[in-house]
Amino acid sequence: MKYLVTGATGKLGSKIVDVLLESIPASELAVSVRNPEKAEALKAKGVDVRHGDFDKRETLDTAFRGVERLLIISTDGDNDTRIRQHGNAVEAAKQAGVGFIVYTSLANATDSQNLMAPPHVATEAAIEATGIPHAFLRNNWYLENELGNIQGALAGAPWVSASRDGKVGWAPQQDYAEAAANVLLADDFEAEIYELSGPLHTQAELVEALSDVIGRDVPLQEVTADAYGDVMRGAGVSDFAIPIVVGIQESIQNGSLEVESTDFERVLGRPVTPIREALKQLIATL
Repeated sequence: MKYLVTGATGKLGSKIVDVLLESIPASELAVSVRNPEKAEALKAKGVDVRHGDFDKRETLDTAFRGVERLLIISTDGDNDTRIRQHGNAVEAAKQAGVGFIVYTSLANATDSQNLMAPPHVATEAAIEATGIPHAFLRNNWYLENELGNIQGALAGAPWVSASRDGKVGWAPQQDYAEAAANVLLADDFEAEIYELSGPLHTQAELVEALSDVIGRDVPLQEVTADAYGDVMRGAGVSDFAIPIVVGIQESIQNGSLEVESTDFERVLGRPVTPIREALKQLIATL
């Protein structure tokens, strides 16, 4: 069996590779990366490092050759870029005769009002159109996405939020990595969609948990969307990114990440890491 993970030198991808190598020999694992020189450590372990650039379809045709089970990790960028890049990967997977595709999607993707949903909707549809057996990992929200706020709180700054009572299924990337590896490896998961959502919390509840972990109160400053944009601009966020960070807050407020599901625990074979424990683990890495 030959498995391949795209984006294997990224934050999520590298964790997934580490989990996979605990279960399969390196000779069965290939990775597709834009810059192979960044994957020298994997190559030294015996992993098959292949050049695959999502902007260059021909490299993906070569990278996916001989692969039976493929994990496509969604790329970064604006929506149009991601749709194009993901489309290249899906077309290359079909051309290569891949037998099974796992794709990291977004919570409740096809019904979501989240501003980041369109690339995932398009990619899920493209994969379905190939007729290839597949699994969509509809990841909720990485706790690591809050790293800037956590670092600010550790330095004494307030936690600024414009999401009001919107709830999020936060979980650490390690949990998502283990879930992805389990689905890629296993034949006994029969579903095509997995809503991977941790226990739901508001930002206020997350701040309360953080306060408990660090042993002092973290002030929560609730503001309007416009004011949130001003705060982010003052913190050095670029004008290009301001609509994105504000849109994420609005997406949380409108409930786009408020997804209740037991899929995460079922795929992990254990409970999702409790929020306080996940915060302790994340802070320990800083």
